[in-house]
Amino acid sequence: LTFHYPGTEHGIDDVSFDIERGSFTVVTGRIGSGKTTLIRAILGLVATEHGERTWNGMLIEEPDRFFVPPHSAYTPQVPKLFSMSLRDNLLMGLGVSDEELVAAIETAVMGPDLAHMPAGLDTQVGPQGVRLSGGQVQRTAAARMLVRKPDLLVFDDLSSALDVDTEKRLWEGLLRDDPSITSLVVSHRHPALRRADQIIVMVGGRVESIGTLDDLLRTSPELQRLWVGEPNGNGNGNPAGS
Repeated sequence: LTFHYPGTEHGIDDVSFDIERGSFTVVTGRIGSGKTTLIRAILGLVATEHGERTWNGMLIEEPDRFFVPPHSAYTPQVPKLFSMSLRDNLLMGLGVSDEELVAAIETAVMGPDLAHMPAGLDTQVGPQGVRLSGGQVQRTAAARMLVRKPDLLVFDDLSSALDVDTEKRLWEGLLRDDPSITSLVVSHRHPALRRADQIIVMVGGRVESIGTLDDLLRTSPELQRLWVGEPNGNGNGNPAGS
């Protein structure tokens, strides 16, 4: 895929990779490396100059129409919540049982927060979710994705407002509850990188390297810099930790 913002050289160039069903793929890189642009290009949210997307060998002609539930669910860097109840923000018209909704909330590590809300699922979150913390907004967005049970989950830096332990529990819960789910995650943080089956390292809008964490810590200068620069919550740089 190739895309450049109009009148600039900023964007992505000739990016190509495969994602296996049931895998956890992380796109990482510095600020401005093209991570979010890549996600938006894959999903058809920007008009790419050339390139194609395939799904189980099928060419996707209209990615913006295809990559929606039940095929895919996406949460951007700043999730949108609306001035209505937590329940309505999660469901957005979807008809599921409270049991299914609570299961998604638990997987998204929102359960303890919900237990401390006097109105529970009927809590009013306020305009753009102002009555929730940044981490609660992100976990609410994660639960909204999970309750739709898509084939592909796409998270753009979802964990930026989460502490390391909460993020770790979110990824663990996701993989435990549905090992067949496929995830595409933008992150530079250790919990996500440790979980990854495949890491795509972006530099200047291009793929610098693709591989596992152990391999890339040996072969990718860019990932080595990112890994050392990101606190891992253990005080060491050992990829096998926690």
